[in-house]
This record gives sequence, structure tokens and C-alpha cells, in this order.
Amino acid sequence: MGVKEMFNLAWVPSILLLALIYVVYVLIGGVIFWKLEGDLGGKDVSGLLKRKEAIFTKYTCLNQDGLVAVAQVVQDVSKAGLSLKDNRTTDGFWKFTSSAVFAATVVTTIGYGNMSPTTTVGQIFCVFFALFGIPLNVVVLNRVGKYMLALERNISDFIEGKTKRKTCTRFFVHSISYICGAVLFFIVPMIVFQQQEGWTYSQAIYYCFITLSTIGFGDFVADNNPDYNYPDWYSVLMATWIFFGLAWLALVINHSIDILERVNVYFKQLCCGQKSEGVSGKGEDNTETKLEEVEEEIKTPPKPH
Repeated sequence: MGVKEMFNLAWVPSILLLALIYVVYVLIGGVIFWKLEGDLGGKDVSGLLKRKEAIFTKYTCLNQDGLVAVAQVVQDVSKAGLSLKDNRTTDGFWKFTSSAVFAATVVTTIGYGNMSPTTTVGQIFCVFFALFGIPLNVVVLNRVGKYMLALERNISDFIEGKTKRKTCTRFFVHSISYICGAVLFFIVPMIVFQQQEGWTYSQAIYYCFITLSTIGFGDFVADNNPDYNYPDWYSVLMATWIFFGLAWLALVINHSIDILERVNVYFKQLCCGQKSEGVSGKGEDNTETKLEEVEEEIKTPPKPH
């Protein structure tokens, strides 16, 4: 049996192995969340029940139906982004800055869920806006990511020319870029959110990752507390951070995918007992080849039509 036939036979088991690892990983995560949050959820429910009974004791004129009505009002006011502390009139969620940030969360597929269009025209517009906006966002982020890669490669080449050490230089440049990105898109925003939103540092760093990874649970959303008076620069800073942070984290995730592909190739070669043609070294050269292609694409000016 030739090498190519052996590689083809090993392809299906490797897919099954990856699928098994994926399912096990998700199930382990489910069990951990169940143990961590399930017990806490039970405690929260018991505490909420005690608070409910305390309300009924304090406000004797309030019955179950009245409490449900009050809860509905609170929910509606919260969805509108209005404050319950006073009767002042505000723009709620749908002021211009918040609407612009909402549009950004639509095209980036973050989708916090704390605000959404309620009118029929708004919902229809949101469909078409996302239909064309999401591909546009992917193209733009891809282009920004390529420039980031090219910048990193140019710095690496410059240092290589001075030190003549390729492996050490690229490891050093990658490490510095990761550290700078972590500081710029996680540490600094964490401090800003802690000061502006009153969150803890753990909540702020959690929000940063949930946002930039486009998971977007919506349990923490910046620039959306109606009881806070945010500075004018806050929304602009938010939109800028989201845009460039998405591009940077996408690069980190792509590098992580490349590492996983290399591990997959290694185990595939280990199972086959020999290296397959076209597979050996592919993972190692993949990132470098992409960087070279990106650099050439950026350096070469577009041809006039």
C-alpha cells in the first residue's frame, strides 16, 4: 500500500478523533458549568424567594398579580434603557451613539441581546442591514488583519537582518505582539470599564473576551446603564476598541488553529508510522507562506482598470 493510500485511510479516523475530542470538550465544559453555576443558581433562587416574601411582608397591599405587573414594568423599562430612579426623560438605548454601537454589534455578530428593534420596519431593516453588513465586516477585518500580519513580518525581517537568527527573532516578535495586543485590547479596556461601569476587574476582563470573541452573552454591556452619565468619547472609544480588537483576536485564534492543525498532522503521521507527501512540514510553512503572500499583496499596488 502506498503512502497516499495510507493517508486517505487515516483521514476518516482523524476526523472521527477530532469530532470525539470536540464532543468530549463540550461535555466537560457543560459539566463544569453545571457544577459551578448550578449550585450558585440554587442559592440565588432561595435568596430571591426570601426577598420576594420580604416585599410581600413590607408592602401588604401588593399581591402576586401586582408583583407580576411591577416586574413587567421593570422589564419593559430596562429593555428601553430608561432609569427607574427618577422621572427624567432620556433617549434610552436608541440615542445616536447607542444606535451606532448597536449597528456595530449587528455586523460583527456580537449581538448582546440587551436591545433589539421592536418596530416592524426596524426588524426588516435589521435583516437587510445584517445581510450585507456581515460580509462587509468580514472583508474589512480580513484586510486589517493582513496589514497587522504584514507589519509583524516587516518588523521580524528587520530584526532578522540585524541578528541573523530567524527562529528566535520570529518567536520574540510573536510574543511581543501577543503581549502588546493583550495589554491594548484587554488590560487597558479592563481598567477603563472598571472605572466607567463600576465593574470588578474580573467582570471587566470577562466582558472584554466575551465581546471580542463575538460570543456576546449580554449579561454585561458597556455604555448602557441609564443611571450613568457617560463622557462623549466613551462610545467612540468603544467602537474603535471593538473593531481593532476583533481583528487582533481573530489573528490569535488563527494562530491557535494553526497550532492545532500542526498537532493533528503530527498525530496523523504518528498513526501512519511515516510521513505523507504534501503533509510533512505543511503546518510549519503554512503561516510563513501566508505572511509572505500577505506582504506581497500589500506591497504590490493594484492595477488600474
